[in-house]
Amino acid sequence: MKTFPRNQSIARLLLALLLLSYAIVCTAKDHQECELREGGIVRGPKTQKRIALEFTGHTFAEGAPIILDQLAKHQAKASFFLTGAFVTNPEFEPVVKRIIKEGHYLGPHSDKHLLYCPWDGPKKTLVSKDQFASDLENNLNKIQKHGLKRSQIRYWLPAYEWYNEEIVDWSRDKDLTLVNFTPGTRSNADYTGDKDKNFVPSKTILESIIKKEQQDPNGLNGFLLLLHVGVGPNRTDKMSDHFGELLDYLSSKGYQFVRIDELLDKKVEN
Repeated sequence: MKTFPRNQSIARLLLALLLLSYAIVCTAKDHQECELREGGIVRGPKTQKRIALEFTGHTFAEGAPIILDQLAKHQAKASFFLTGAFVTNPEFEPVVKRIIKEGHYLGPHSDKHLLYCPWDGPKKTLVSKDQFASDLENNLNKIQKHGLKRSQIRYWLPAYEWYNEEIVDWSRDKDLTLVNFTPGTRSNADYTGDKDKNFVPSKTILESIIKKEQQDPNGLNGFLLLLHVGVGPNRTDKMSDHFGELLDYLSSKGYQFVRIDELLDKKVEN
């Protein structure tokens, strides 16, 4: 009889470990349905007509009111990945509060918007692991000051949308999964300035998304569609002014707009 409590404790421990391993398997299984590049998730499961709209923000936020208004109008959810500089900027505080209040996902985008790899040549990591961890932790802390729990922040999108497998591994050490955007459209070029050589008009961006939807065998199922919260004064042709038109088109095709954690996880903590 003296051994019963001990045996009972062992049984409970084994049950807890079994449940934990089941949760890990479920998560891994979900991510096996995803498309990866250098270890980062670039597309979710293609089995359903669901899209994760991703918005990054660092220095500018002029598109936020239109974006949030259109999301509310279409009863859509999105994911916002913001730097520490963004979430601590007093001018952007109403934007951050509204993102959280209206039920969108909020995750880190690097505290100081660090470049992790060279643009050209081998993608050798440019920061130390300590620098990476400190920067990301600072970003997380600043987001949590807006009332989110750490357990609610499980995905992040690296600055410049540029990374390597080492950055992905270091992210896992911080209990974060790295996501990026799905290639195949020009949506991520909505930041280019009017006079830039690589300028892409908003009409061209919109057409590229429609073309991808029509030509991809899976449409935009599981797509991670990236845009910017703000792009600054050097671009007068704002993609945010066409965001409602984009949502109208995709809604007419039967797509749902969900948070990144809803697309990739079975359970979302609110």
